[in-house]
Amino acid sequence: MIWKPNVTVAVVVEQNGKYLLVEEEPEADSGLFLNQPAGHLDPGESIIQGAIRETLEETAYTFEPEYLLGIYQWYSQHADTVYIRFAFGGRVTHHDPERKLDTGILRAFWLDSDEAGQMIHRHRSPLVMQCIHDHIAGKRYPLELLMHYEA
Repeated sequence: MIWKPNVTVAVVVEQNGKYLLVEEEPEADSGLFLNQPAGHLDPGESIIQGAIRETLEETAYTFEPEYLLGIYQWYSQHADTVYIRFAFGGRVTHHDPERKLDTGILRAFWLDSDEAGQMIHRHRSPLVMQCIHDHIAGKRYPLELLMHYEA
């Protein structure tokens, strides 16, 4: 058997001290989760393109990546899956309140870090709060670290 981690992208957007989060309903009936706008790559897209797309699909905000926040590896015992998360920081430039959100996404909303921390029991993974902490700590890496080659 070949081991293959799941590559995901996530974005951390802060405005006026509040972070953009989504409330999502997973496929299994296990309650509602909070997460950054995040998801899996689509075939053929770059990691940065995936982050932009996922943000639009899950929040109706247009995301402009400015830096790589970090690369995170997490093993979910519940899913028996390893995730490699590429998290980006940046800003949102436009919001389309009429846009339909992705299936399973109930809403996008803003919380400050204390409010997010108080809801840690609802976080999709420990990476949600870790990314907020890393953003607050000022972690920033240039987007040029990521290279995408077309076939």
